[in-house]
Amino acid sequence: MVRTQIYLTEHQRDELASIAKSAGKKQSELIREAIDRLIDQAGSIHRELVLRESAGIWKDRKDLPDFKSIRAEWDRN
Repeated sequence: MVRTQIYLTEHQRDELASIAKSAGKKQSELIREAIDRLIDQAGSIHRELVLRESAGIWKDRKDLPDFKSIRAEWDRN
């Protein structure tokens, strides 16, 4: 792990201490869990955005094979 210093408001520090005490965890552990959730959420949003932007990009291409017939042939085998 890498040691990192952060600044919290007094309210954030007090609430974090209270949550840590009730959960039986260290404040640093709660902060790492929150950061992991933020990273997961940001990754999901990014993936969804990329998929939405790429949807239909091949729909008007004429140089591609007929995938329906290729798929039908595979399904027969």
